[in-house]
Amino acid sequence: MNRSQFPLLQSFWVLCFSACALFAGALGAGGAAVAQDAAPEPLSAFPQSLLSIRTTAGKVINFKIWQADNPRREEQGLMFVRDMDEHAGMLFVFPGNRRPAMWMKNTYIPLDLLFISEHGSIEFIASNATPLSLDVIHSPKAALAVLELKGGACGRLGIKVGDTVAHSSLSTVR
Repeated sequence: MNRSQFPLLQSFWVLCFSACALFAGALGAGGAAVAQDAAPEPLSAFPQSLLSIRTTAGKVINFKIWQADNPRREEQGLMFVRDMDEHAGMLFVFPGNRRPAMWMKNTYIPLDLLFISEHGSIEFIASNATPLSLDVIHSPKAALAVLELKGGACGRLGIKVGDTVAHSSLSTVR
């Protein structure tokens, strides 16, 4: 490198460090931004259990699910997951029977989101939600829980609105 390039290179690094400092300050100012910086918890640390869906045709489909059982796990959900088994999912339970809002931030695979009523009935299905989207997804009706499955699973397995979900955490909240 010759001497004439040094001031230009030095200016470049000063700008880079300044931009990084501003960005870090902005992240530190917002609580949610700081939480997003934390390393994701491995799914193996989430509680796991079995869940079943009984279709209106009488077919029972079993799933091994992870439970988002605290606010940090609810925020993380299936973020950063690159692949998922057809019979796996994540369950979010929201006491109070409200209209939960979901999004696909940092979620790399399409998901089917099943919104479940206080009676265990599937009230709404958002099929193949777009990976990495910040669009808010919610049910037109109140829901007690949301079950996330691999995108397209509902279609492939014949799961429809009106089918019934059975899981121990749903029966304790009703």
